[in-house]
Order: sequence, then structure tokens, then C-alpha cells
Amino acid sequence: QVQLVESGGGLVQPGGSLRLSCAASGIRFSIYVMGWYRQAPGKQRELVAYISSGGMKNYADSVKGRFTISRDNAKNTVYLQMNSLKPEDTAVYYCSAGGNGMNYWGKGTLVTVSS
Repeated sequence: QVQLVESGGGLVQPGGSLRLSCAASGIRFSIYVMGWYRQAPGKQRELVAYISSGGMKNYADSVKGRFTISRDNAKNTVYLQMNSLKPEDTAVYYCSAGGNGMNYWGKGTLVTVSS
């Protein structure tokens, strides 16, 4: 059974930092494209960043220079380091795993940026 479990969300002040983690099980993690998406209240889910099996990274324009995605294949974990957070980054953040014609999702972790 495939599981993606996100952690690390919470309340942070504008300008602060958080690191999200997503632990995967039930998949051959190293061959999957791992991504982070987010969904703000009343908005559609959007791609934040993804990292390929070979380590190629891509970011949404809104987070470039502030967020960094990384992966640790030995730990079956993908991370999202978020710096210089803004109120508009407030959303539920979802981890995704894509590969072998399948796409899997975690249940999400809430990030709230507010003073």
C-alpha cells in the first residue's frame, strides 16, 4: 500500500521559514518524480515544485528563490524548505509521487503565514 505522509506544517510569521517533509512508503521511491502542490482556500491546487529521479528541479514562479525542494532516496523522503514566507503562501501543502503511469497523493499539511 502506497503512503505519502507530510509533516512540518504550522503557523509562522511573515518572513519566517518552515521545512516540510514527505515520507513515502510502498513505492520504489528513487524512480519517482516527487512534487509539492498547494491549495489555498477558494483556489485550485497548484504546483509548487517538483524534483525528478535524476535531481532536476522546477519551481513555480511565485516561489523561485524562496523555496527549495530536495530528496533523500535513502530515507524515501522529499523536503520543501520554505524561506521568506508570505501570507499568500498560506495553503494546504500536498506531496505527490508520479511514476510508472501512476500518481499518488498525501493528505496534506497546513501552512499558515500570519502575524
